[in-house]
Amino acid sequence: MTDSPPIAPALTAEALAARLQRCELALFPTDTVPALAAVPAAAEQLWTLKARPATKPLILMGADRESLLAALEQPLHPDWITMAQRVWPGACTLVLPACGRLVACLHPQGGSIGLRVPACDPALALLQRTGPLATTSANRSGEDPCLSAEAAAAVFPELCRLGPLPWPEGTGMASTVLRWVAPGEWQVLRAGPVMPSLDGVSAPP
Repeated sequence: MTDSPPIAPALTAEALAARLQRCELALFPTDTVPALAAVPAAAEQLWTLKARPATKPLILMGADRESLLAALEQPLHPDWITMAQRVWPGACTLVLPACGRLVACLHPQGGSIGLRVPACDPALALLQRTGPLATTSANRSGEDPCLSAEAAAAVFPELCRLGPLPWPEGTGMASTVLRWVAPGEWQVLRAGPVMPSLDGVSAPP
């Protein structure tokens, strides 16, 4: 009988941010489901660890609207700013056109990036120290997302978690995903716990 692997410690936001800046991966809570995260330059490790198809993009999560929209590296359309003001912080991811280095890190085969500011104080405390992070749900590809710090540690025992424990409880549902299509038009790619006014928002085809 083999021993279970040791569980990596839970760390303060400051200590975990330092590890992330050294291109380590980490786990932290959000208002939806727990996140598996890396700095964008180390994002490739997320696909590898999860056995996630490279065709599935990652989400860029940040502490504030300004830093996330700046990551698009292009002039901002008024629709993007208006919708971001409506849904952030919150359980809604906005998929917006992007160019520059972060597209290659997060969505290698596309021209857009999914962005989100979580409504979760511990997550925001970490993101304020790290800057925007590449994120995905804390689970192996094809499996249900972990819903607690303990469940995440069971799947990824080698990764440090954000303390203190236990984590605040999220909704247990992945975020709503809205893609900007054209001026005044958004498409729902994934329905989730938060839905803005349906004016100018279309359902999936």
